[in-house]
Amino acid sequence: MLNAEMTEIIENFELLGDWDQRYQYLVEIGERLTPMPPEDKTDANRVTECMSLVHVSAHPAPDQPGHLVFRGDCDTAIIKGVVALLVGLFSRKRPDEIAALDVETLFEALRLQEHLSPNRHVGVYAIVNKMKGQAESASRAGH
Repeated sequence: MLNAEMTEIIENFELLGDWDQRYQYLVEIGERLTPMPPEDKTDANRVTECMSLVHVSAHPAPDQPGHLVFRGDCDTAIIKGVVALLVGLFSRKRPDEIAALDVETLFEALRLQEHLSPNRHVGVYAIVNKMKGQAESASRAGH
């Protein structure tokens, strides 16, 4: 099931006519991603299944107990945009809310699988799994 944030993402994509515009949109949101601190770019935070160099990390939200904030980075522009989209979607949520996010339905509605190479498609799902795993670990650690 899609939440309001996911519906808004889909609507934003639908406003863009073709995939050239959608790729450009992903590049632009990737460029606006808050830079990831170098100390977060560890092997533990690397998404090894990605062909691109991708890191994601989860941190307790300083102003929202029980909620997480994600950071991320990627060395390729389009996937960095996907990371930015996911960071925005996952941040400021509790681990149980993150676990419940139906990202697959979102990706299907965006028709990402039709417009990413099979290797990138696998990598994008690996990013989602990494972020959900980090949220689950944070939950077990009591954050």
